[in-house]
Amino acid sequence: MFENLAVFEKRYRELGRRLCDPAVAADPQACGRLTKEYKELEPIVAAWRALCKARKDETEAKQILAEGGGDRELHEMAQEQLGAAQADQARLTEKLKVLLLPKDPNDGRNVIVEIRAGAGGEEAALFAAVLFRMYGMYAQRRGWKTEILNANETELGGFKEISFMITGRGAYSRLKYESGVHRVQRVPETEQQGRIHTSTATVAVLPEVDEVEVELNPDDLKIDTFRSSGAGGQHINKTSSAIRITHLPTGMVVECQDERSQYKNKDRALKILRSRLYEKKQREQDDRIAAERRSQVGTGDRSERIRTYNYPQGRVTDHRIGLTLYKLESVLDGSLDEIIDPLIAADRAEKLKQSGQRDSL
Repeated sequence: MFENLAVFEKRYRELGRRLCDPAVAADPQACGRLTKEYKELEPIVAAWRALCKARKDETEAKQILAEGGGDRELHEMAQEQLGAAQADQARLTEKLKVLLLPKDPNDGRNVIVEIRAGAGGEEAALFAAVLFRMYGMYAQRRGWKTEILNANETELGGFKEISFMITGRGAYSRLKYESGVHRVQRVPETEQQGRIHTSTATVAVLPEVDEVEVELNPDDLKIDTFRSSGAGGQHINKTSSAIRITHLPTGMVVECQDERSQYKNKDRALKILRSRLYEKKQREQDDRIAAERRSQVGTGDRSERIRTYNYPQGRVTDHRIGLTLYKLESVLDGSLDEIIDPLIAADRAEKLKQSGQRDSL
């Protein structure tokens, strides 16, 4: 597996030299591209160098032990060095296996998150608002920026649907595991007899894509304007600034009415449409080329129930990995890393398993 790591180190050193070149520094585009590659190689090269050192330490320790001699203290030090070197090699080997796994090309992108109320009427809409707040607080914890793109609010403060962008380093790499059906079990405020109701909301996490990556033919678009609607506000129903775009070949419909400017709403709607079309293309490609290699973790299959939020028990359960936390309030306040980190670990374990199976063929 590690045959080409010396090539990686050679490339890493070359990039370091080029980044010190004033001519490269004067070219922002070239400098940015090289810096990105340099940072991607950095953890791999660091782990490779540490592994080489551990191998050298093991060889030196074995040589001392083989030579024998009467120095008991030296013998004990060599035994200790041998054990530490072998432990380091095992740890670094596993670390490199993970670092060398194929990268998701979308991991560095910003994301567009779409939340839609499912089964449960107004209670489902209120739950959609709870999820929106949860992701907003999680973004804030990680220093990411949240921007609402479109919202269809109910009279009680819930959302029939809401779309928003999260901008920040590694946003897609972590939030992509949130795609799916989320279920809530709680007693609604309007419930007189204290019965627990079950409602659902669907979350879709789409990578933001550039215009050049998804070309839109104007002839394929039907663009309508209409007056904004919602729970109220001075601007509601005053002007036809809201935009509805229908992509005729696929039938996809995107609405955006959060901005007062028709131009801004159109720009945002096109951004959402591009991301949806890109994700559709990616999903179809995955289904066609690598369906047998995908695990439930990280697939984003919206037909699957991925998580349950149980209010009476204060419990959150992620059904994909069988993880249960009795920290409902903390999770809803944005402490999602305790769920996302195990999901990432499970995803990596599955990929390592698949990689091992391929290597054995």
